[in-house]
Amino acid sequence: MGCMAQIISTLNINTPEYKSNYAHNKQLAEQLNDRQQKAATERSQRTLERHRKRDKLLVRERIEAILDDNSPFLELSPLAAWDMHDGDAPSAGIVTGIGRISNLECMIIANDPTVKGGTYFPETVKKHLRAQTVAEENHLPCIYLVDSGGAFLHLQADVFPDREHFGRIFYNMARMSGKQIPQIAAVLGSCTAGGAYIPAMADETIIVRENGTIFLAGPPLVKAATGEEVSAEDLGGADVHTRLSGVADHFANDEQEALERVRDIVSHLNRAKTNPLVMQSPEDPAYDPDELYGVIPSDPRHPLDAYEAIARLVDGSRLSEFKSRYGTTIVCGFAHIMGIPIGIVANNGLLFSESAEKASHFIQLCGQRGTPLLFMQNIAGFMVGKQYENGGIAKDGAKMVQAVSNVNVPRITLLHGVSHGAGNYGMSGRAYDPRFLFSWPNSKISVMSGDAAAGTLWTVGERGVMRGIENPTAEQIAVAEAKFKAPILDQYAHESNPYFATARLWDDGILDPKQTRAALALSFATTLNAPFPTDRFGTFRM
Repeated sequence: MGCMAQIISTLNINTPEYKSNYAHNKQLAEQLNDRQQKAATERSQRTLERHRKRDKLLVRERIEAILDDNSPFLELSPLAAWDMHDGDAPSAGIVTGIGRISNLECMIIANDPTVKGGTYFPETVKKHLRAQTVAEENHLPCIYLVDSGGAFLHLQADVFPDREHFGRIFYNMARMSGKQIPQIAAVLGSCTAGGAYIPAMADETIIVRENGTIFLAGPPLVKAATGEEVSAEDLGGADVHTRLSGVADHFANDEQEALERVRDIVSHLNRAKTNPLVMQSPEDPAYDPDELYGVIPSDPRHPLDAYEAIARLVDGSRLSEFKSRYGTTIVCGFAHIMGIPIGIVANNGLLFSESAEKASHFIQLCGQRGTPLLFMQNIAGFMVGKQYENGGIAKDGAKMVQAVSNVNVPRITLLHGVSHGAGNYGMSGRAYDPRFLFSWPNSKISVMSGDAAAGTLWTVGERGVMRGIENPTAEQIAVAEAKFKAPILDQYAHESNPYFATARLWDDGILDPKQTRAALALSFATTLNAPFPTDRFGTFRM
């Protein structure tokens, strides 16, 4: 591939392989869109009617009401808690994402009261905290649309006491306010117990007449504790908190007025985004992103050509490649996405010492030049064996981890294939705090592949399994091996599935490959709200 040149695709869209890949991955994308739609909208008619009778908007209608006209909304983890809690926690009962309000990019954190009254499951807490982390790292004002009954009491041990549990929400609010990251709350429904601290900790708070309530203990608990009988409105309604207690700052007659007030407050934040990058005019890729469905192999054991994927994501399909002839199992180069300059580090095979050193060098260049980084993970791991261990692959892998950990520019990671072992670490996995991490519906993430895990455990355990059978035949060994491996293969197939991962918030969402370019552009644009850090590299083991 030439330097400063358009990638020349060799993809033939008329081959049976392309057509098979396309059909397979298109079906995965349709399944993803269907599941996201169900998580967003599938509620009982009774629940929806009860919600509407109180003149309340649905959670996504609330978000739409505060966003600027035609603002995109980058929703995070829409399938959190997928297939968990007997299906009772779609989207973990909370919607989080980034959109423009009064021309400012803001983090919106909105309870969904149609999911168990907006109460907090463990994944709800994790999703809320993740949204706050994204807001803090990228200096985004936080907008809390509050309508929650607090912790889901049946799971209190997994929600309340630990460092990354419910109380961390308020700690984060205090810390962000101290960093001049605005915290704005609109109380649109119940705000009970610990949840009452969200409006109390916010810089500015709005509360809606009759529907909005704030109290540390609701009427049933007050009666149980003190014997006092009091209505919710008299205990902690809008009139009480805007006229008597001062807990809230603005009284709204209805939701629409409250949401308009949110927009008004944001318009007076007196903030402006300063872009440290030299931008270009956005340009469509030379190749149709729809062709990504045919680029992605239907069998994860087959290689995915990194150049073909990059060509359908970046402006003009152009890549200024770095060290194109060296360490060829990793592709490094400069490109643009929607006019934003980025550096790309993309797997094109296993990581060898040469590819690790090349990536480390390129990551340092991006740090030196202030160029944000995109890591495209499709990695089975680092190369193993006597020759490679003797050649110092652990040392060279450590250089790459050192570079990734300390580079002083925003990093975004895309899992577009498999992600196993230390390769996940070197390629800026979740443990390395990329600003965002997304996956594709074909992705797999686990410590190693199911076949490798089953083979390793069989090698270790074969003697114990075959103990007591004298001179076993090849057929007996094969039967025992298959029986031994079957549950391991099943476990790894289940746990490496992208829906298993996204349900537990190991990523920030699964992306339809065709929509990836837009999501990456929005994410990189978001990172430009914060100044780049001044971190320095540690010691490189030479």
